[in-house]
Amino acid sequence: MGRSRLTPEREAELYTAVLDLLREVGYDALTMDAVATRTRSSKATLYRQWQGKPELVARALRHSKPVSTQDIDTGSVRGDFAEFISRTDDRQMAQDSALMRGLGQAIHGNPDLHQALREVLIDPEMTGLAAMLQRGVDRGEIATDSAALTFVPHMLIGAFVARQLIEDRCVDAAFLSAYVDAVVLPALGV
Repeated sequence: MGRSRLTPEREAELYTAVLDLLREVGYDALTMDAVATRTRSSKATLYRQWQGKPELVARALRHSKPVSTQDIDTGSVRGDFAEFISRTDDRQMAQDSALMRGLGQAIHGNPDLHQALREVLIDPEMTGLAAMLQRGVDRGEIATDSAALTFVPHMLIGAFVARQLIEDRCVDAAFLSAYVDAVVLPALGV
């Protein structure tokens, strides 16, 4: 679709409003009408730019994500994970974790949201993570037949879910760093 009609500033403003509404009312109660009202735009503009609520929410989440695995290459797997963690912001991680917990429920009843999140947010990160891990294999840091390679995304997502569930605390950079050092890297043989 013709996303170029909006300036980057206006697009960022819309994404911020979508995430604010998502935090306030949750995915199911979020409507394109509410987004249009909050952003002083027309529903026609919103639908011209995004196919619907699932894509708009997924793109808003992607836009707010400050760290991407795709542009990290320090020359070592350990260094890549350390760089990834150093780029995180504890406050942003707490906000993102809360949003993702809320969306976790909505995904089960909304295949369009699940598909949009996979295409816009999850798949690009999985591609970047896979490339990062493949470089580790190519350098000989990770065994080619390491069974843990397949489960790295699961381990990382598990850290976010488990800490909240077990300790009632959000993941922060210190926890994530300790977790990667104690769980992910040893599982990979690094």
